[in-house]
Amino acid sequence: MANKIQHKFIILSLLILGLFCQVEAQEEATLGFRPLFNGKDLTGWVDVNTSPETWKVKDGLLICSGLPIGVMRSDRQYENFILEVEWRHMEAGGNSGVFIWSEGTQFEDNPLTKAIEVQMLELEWAVQHNRTDAYVHGELFPTMGMKAIPDNPRGIRSKSIEKRCKGKGEWNKYVVVCVDGTVKLSVNGKFVNGLRASERKKGYICLEAEGAEIHFRNIRIMELPPGVTSAEQTAPVVGRE
Repeated sequence: MANKIQHKFIILSLLILGLFCQVEAQEEATLGFRPLFNGKDLTGWVDVNTSPETWKVKDGLLICSGLPIGVMRSDRQYENFILEVEWRHMEAGGNSGVFIWSEGTQFEDNPLTKAIEVQMLELEWAVQHNRTDAYVHGELFPTMGMKAIPDNPRGIRSKSIEKRCKGKGEWNKYVVVCVDGTVKLSVNGKFVNGLRASERKKGYICLEAEGAEIHFRNIRIMELPPGVTSAEQTAPVVGRE
């Protein structure tokens, strides 16, 4: 009798362990990168206010002409995630960026969007515009009246603590970690910037056209579990998702 009970206990324990491992494996399987840009066309992206000539795909690259100034957005919103993107400017002094937790529309008469911007400046931009070299690639800042607290303040902006970007024609890689209103940025293999307490924690991802040709590739995202995010902390939905 005791052997039968022990045998049943072992079987039950193995079943519970197997179920736990299966659930754990399923949870782990949901955490993985997937492409935001498929290398073939603009599936998954919506032009907001540029033109059909602004964005094109060639040889696996997403090519932005830079004109007219404006944005293209993801076709749905994201909350907590890790975004990877490789980019290269094709003109000295080029300016562009990625917007996160964006409203996905232009802000009033401004062609850009209300969001947190992850800036992409070519190395000659500060020289061409007679600005201090505190103006560098990898700045993080809220736009259009949005609020956040910079880790490395330069006004409302947070500046990178190390200059790691390469110049015109060379590829750079950003890893942008966005969780619960906090953003951390890695530039070419090292975390160098951050901000926190963003008033918005969920919204669209936008790519920026700002006057100069820029190329993108290997844009991919890992979605993380959601947090406690209120309606006020979520961007309005644009159209139907």
